[in-house]
Amino acid sequence: MPQEKDVYQALLHGLVTGAYENSTKLRPEYLRIDFDCSASTIREALFRLSTVGLVDFQEQRGFRVPKASAERQHELTQMRIFLESEGACLSIRLGGVAWEARLAAAHHKLSHIEMRVRSNQEYEPLFELLSKAEQEFHETLIDACGSEIHKQTHRLIYQQFRQQLIGLEKDFEHFPENILQHQEILEAALDRDEDLIKSRIHAHLARNLAHPLPQKKPHWPRAEG
Repeated sequence: MPQEKDVYQALLHGLVTGAYENSTKLRPEYLRIDFDCSASTIREALFRLSTVGLVDFQEQRGFRVPKASAERQHELTQMRIFLESEGACLSIRLGGVAWEARLAAAHHKLSHIEMRVRSNQEYEPLFELLSKAEQEFHETLIDACGSEIHKQTHRLIYQQFRQQLIGLEKDFEHFPENILQHQEILEAALDRDEDLIKSRIHAHLARNLAHPLPQKKPHWPRAEG
């Protein structure tokens, strides 16, 4: 019989890869059959997942996959832009050649899978590999930021973002654009250009915003005298 930790990881994986559709009710008495474990083990795992925003829980109503929402996706995108931009800039300042090598390796892996998907014109068979490689690349981008809290927060937001994205984006029409943007993010990181990497992270994620983010107001010098 699987341990609660294994059930948790399996459910988490299913929630961020589209195995459970948005707004679907999650019934422990049925899921226990799929996982060959007790209903209480399922409940414990679902409670844990509710604390990281991947499952909604209400007394008397039970557990449910969060509904797909353009506004929620906007908020998650806004947080991703902030966390990845700041994390990448900190990694540029603090990370050395070892970070550069890890990032280049993560991009090489991602790029290889992206090329296979594009050449085959089939997304679904390689979806799981592609999702893992893309997450690894974005996590490596901020890996040298020097803050475990920053990285943990990013992972929580990233998982919720992926869950929402699967519910809202069905045709993957932006896939070719993603390939180029990942390459541009890598180049900006290796060039250690903080302004450029902020711009490229924003460009990569901006289509998921429901409305543009507020722009920084220009600073006008105070008149003398």
